[in-house]
Amino acid sequence: MFTPQGPTLRELAVQALSSVEHGYDLLAPKFDRTPFRTPDPVLDAVVEAVRPLGPFRTGLDICCGTGAGMGVLRRLCGERIVGVDFSAGMLSAARSAVPALPGAPAVDWVRADARALPLAPSFDLAVSFGAFGHFLPAERPAVFTGARDALRPGGLFAFPVPAPAPVASRLYWALWGFDTAMRLRNLLRRPPFVMYYRTFRLPDVLDDLAGAGFTTRLLPLSALGRRPDGSPRCALVVARRT
Repeated sequence: MFTPQGPTLRELAVQALSSVEHGYDLLAPKFDRTPFRTPDPVLDAVVEAVRPLGPFRTGLDICCGTGAGMGVLRRLCGERIVGVDFSAGMLSAARSAVPALPGAPAVDWVRADARALPLAPSFDLAVSFGAFGHFLPAERPAVFTGARDALRPGGLFAFPVPAPAPVASRLYWALWGFDTAMRLRNLLRRPPFVMYYRTFRLPDVLDDLAGAGFTTRLLPLSALGRRPDGSPRCALVVARRT
């Protein structure tokens, strides 16, 4: 799964036994050499799906990590983009990966917890990639409310969601096993490391978005392929602040 330049098994174990924040501080220098970084085809598909919904002047990447989503915003927004993360290590890596460029949107970084975003309603577009597993279902409304409050009226909050793995698939049982191992780890060790794959169920997510003041729709990311039944392998949640 990992390149020779990526983290070792020991480094991943140390990360998993740390808090979420400290774990990502440790992983940040090698994060982009792991499968945890959102793949470029997903990023490109999101750009193509969101671009017709613009134009956008300002963009916000919630839980920006090492900056993959900031590259999406740079392609979609004309004036200013902001990355938010609570890991100082990830923000440091992101600053190196997404420097300010002449003629490109201004780039800013904010260290903050996504459950309590300290941002005024000044953004046209917010995105997030691969971070929602770090929030328990009870914490999700606070994240979505923070995203809403950071958007101007009519602003969009967009993020990709993969189709659920079939119960008979290896992926389903691999994710089930991972979540079970994480729950056991968190029973035995503090501070907890919150990372679950099977708690982000789309019907619950749509309900939480509605409760936070969004109207939502799903757009198929057809470039990422379709399942045998014809449904898309991945869709884009597009939530508009009402």
